[in-house]
Amino acid sequence: MAQGRIKPIFVNDTGVSTTEVVALILSVLWMAGVGIFFLLVPPRTSPDVPFDSLRAVLVIMAIFLPVAIIWVAAAASRSARVMREESRRLQLAIDGLRETYLQDRTEKLHSPASVKETPSVGAKLQEIAQASQKTEPAPLATFASTRDARGVMRQIKSGGGADDQPALALGTTAEDMTPPLPRRDLVRALNFPDTDQDAEGFAALRRALKDRNARQLVQASQDMLTLLSQDGIYMDDLRPDRARPEIWRRFAQGERGRTMAALGGVRDRSSLALTAGRMREDTIFRDSAHHFLRKFDNMLLSFEPEASDEDLIALSETRTARAFMLLGRVTGAFD
Repeated sequence: MAQGRIKPIFVNDTGVSTTEVVALILSVLWMAGVGIFFLLVPPRTSPDVPFDSLRAVLVIMAIFLPVAIIWVAAAASRSARVMREESRRLQLAIDGLRETYLQDRTEKLHSPASVKETPSVGAKLQEIAQASQKTEPAPLATFASTRDARGVMRQIKSGGGADDQPALALGTTAEDMTPPLPRRDLVRALNFPDTDQDAEGFAALRRALKDRNARQLVQASQDMLTLLSQDGIYMDDLRPDRARPEIWRRFAQGERGRTMAALGGVRDRSSLALTAGRMREDTIFRDSAHHFLRKFDNMLLSFEPEASDEDLIALSETRTARAFMLLGRVTGAFD
């Protein structure tokens, strides 16, 4: 088991470091230099001159203060070294716990009786939606419902589903008459409401659900966040490295390769390992992930030409974009 590899966190460092050896040498050299100085330079005082206590104090400070400073610096260096060692061992302990969790989860996947439900993003959104049903009951209820990922894939392959709209005369659909969704509303909707009091977030979400392409991405993102939450992976916990706007533009224009690796800025090893394991073992998760990645890529294709650098930065900080970075890195979309 991984626990066997966990080392003690606290460090009992009693050895002598190179810094302390250097401090000792400098102290000896300084004291030797001071002693030679007083031996070679006799005092210029007369027996008639009274003892000057202030001068004696200054001489003592001039002799011993540099030595004190040297050892204070040595102590600070030792403390920093101990802290670095403690941090390293703490990281090893955390890695061991992560490996243990992964092993336990693998065993549970092979034991259906031990599978338990975990709180999902869908459940949280359901609570928020219920609190806001007084204003817009129908759209929020539709958004908060958790859809089966298999059903999503079947609807996409068959070309049907809830996204179909009645055709108007001359082949014009109702959605063709709807004005395009502003970029600001799209970005706000892809971040989802923060609380049940987030009026601006709910307003942007309602407008996004009236746009076919935005609605499909929002629903795919909701499904993906729900599936990720089952493994305890929440986008608010991730702190990915920010990619420059020009990297997002080049990716949207079809460029691939090592230069795009900056988009996979998620560094949390436990989230990456759990997501990679789920991709290998769970067909529904894998299909939903690929569907979500396609929808986000299609959105980025139409979003980038008119977007400013500020729009791209705001998009990259949404919960949906963080899920895209995580899944893109796991699937190798940025390679």
